[in-house]
Amino acid sequence: MGTKYQQFHQRSISDPEGFWGEQAGLIHWHKPFGKVLDYSRPPFAKWFVGGETNLCHNAVDRHLQDRADQNALIFVSTETDTEKTYSFRELHAEVNRCAAMMQGLGVVKGDRVLIYMPMIAEACFVILACARIGAIHSVVFGGFASHSLASRIDDARPKLIFGADAGSRAGKVVPYKPLLDAAIRLSRFPPAKVILVNRGLDPDMARVAGRDLDWAELRIKHMNAQVPCVWLESNEPSYILYTSGTTGSPKGVQRDVGGHAVALAASMKHIFCGYAGETYFSTSDIGWVVGHSYIIYGPLSAGATTLMFEGIPTWPDAGRFWNIIEKFGVNILYTAPTAIRSLMTYGTSPMEGKDLSSLKVLGTVGEPINEEAWHWYDKNIGKENSPIIDTWWQTETGGILISNLAGITSSKPAWATLPMPGVQPVLIDEKGNEVPPGAGAGNLCIRFPWPGMLRTTYGDHERCRVNYFATYDNLYFTGDGALRDESGNYRITGRVDDVLNVSGHRIGTAEVENAIDEHPDVIESAVV
Repeated sequence: MGTKYQQFHQRSISDPEGFWGEQAGLIHWHKPFGKVLDYSRPPFAKWFVGGETNLCHNAVDRHLQDRADQNALIFVSTETDTEKTYSFRELHAEVNRCAAMMQGLGVVKGDRVLIYMPMIAEACFVILACARIGAIHSVVFGGFASHSLASRIDDARPKLIFGADAGSRAGKVVPYKPLLDAAIRLSRFPPAKVILVNRGLDPDMARVAGRDLDWAELRIKHMNAQVPCVWLESNEPSYILYTSGTTGSPKGVQRDVGGHAVALAASMKHIFCGYAGETYFSTSDIGWVVGHSYIIYGPLSAGATTLMFEGIPTWPDAGRFWNIIEKFGVNILYTAPTAIRSLMTYGTSPMEGKDLSSLKVLGTVGEPINEEAWHWYDKNIGKENSPIIDTWWQTETGGILISNLAGITSSKPAWATLPMPGVQPVLIDEKGNEVPPGAGAGNLCIRFPWPGMLRTTYGDHERCRVNYFATYDNLYFTGDGALRDESGNYRITGRVDDVLNVSGHRIGTAEVENAIDEHPDVIESAVV
């Protein structure tokens, strides 16, 4: 297996254009591309130049012929005791209705649409509808307060905002509308219209006359809408996702269409070894890049059933995840080490009598996983029979770059292991020299473009260049530190700007957290 991977990876980096040209066959192209990669103006790369495609078509429309009645989306809310399934046919209809809502309000290709919603099915419809008509969506995590939301409104200047009356967390109603109203008041560039989903959680929700519109009323108006996909050149923008930096205002990571679609299709195939018809449960939030890539676009493009979850894993009890896995026959579970450590504190009793045999792949994302949590996950959830993929990537990378490949390459507890085919990581020391395998830690960089990478920071090319490409010549600097063993496996040690220097030893925050987490009385730790 290892030899096959090495040969495959070596071919992918010896001939990256040939490799990614092959992977491009995993998605639908309305118009073939003429050139796989244009890297004539480093560090900004263009992928699949001249090709035309659409993210919504790849996620929804192309499955209508062969799997229209298969479940595409399962929505589960343990907060409101709601379960709803949508076939690909039903999802297609809802996305068309939402697209018609936007077009009826004058939204056209290139307009920005901001989404400030809880984890509800309607948020998925909006994301896909934006992709369908070529509008640029920007999802803002529902946990952000008014000032953070206002800063994103002012940067993106959306024509339209989608919101909701409220969300719910651990049984407590979280009003969204008051925060949205306050953000719009603070904004210098308020939107013309707001469309609101009224879940009935906040009976006191106020409406602004002439601005606020009701989702349910517009849905009825556009019940039979048929909105064709707008075909986009591969390098046109698909979305903006703001990521908070250590200094300055949030950075709007801008992603393209074709490169992103190909990168996600390749990762679903090679890393998750996922197949059409399987059920895929990513426990993230759509406000983060994991939600964009591996709740919405990635699984749906692969023809899988994706599961959206509103709630927390331990409320109203610690058996939420296990109930969902058993009931819906989940095949792939993708969650965060934080969630795993939280569930560990409840022991194994919440999963007693639960059938988890449908699981074939377990994944972790968001932070390095400590060894204790890795072994608990492997033994109790995977029954030592489901490979654990420990994935490293970032908002800026768009998809997974370093991970073992499920069932193909070996896992190593607490190590992200090997780069995905087509990805070329390298460790660089403080003097700019490459760190050989097994020679210690270095700064993690990527030495060649890959599809799915950020195209720029919205409205500011120079900020993108300085933040990501100016530290080392001809390298993308991730901002993370890592170790690499003699076999080429990578272990992420944390952000390099968060380092303790003790007697000449540079110790990353992740290493300190791992040491603290080993104590049996410690559930969770964060070192800053």
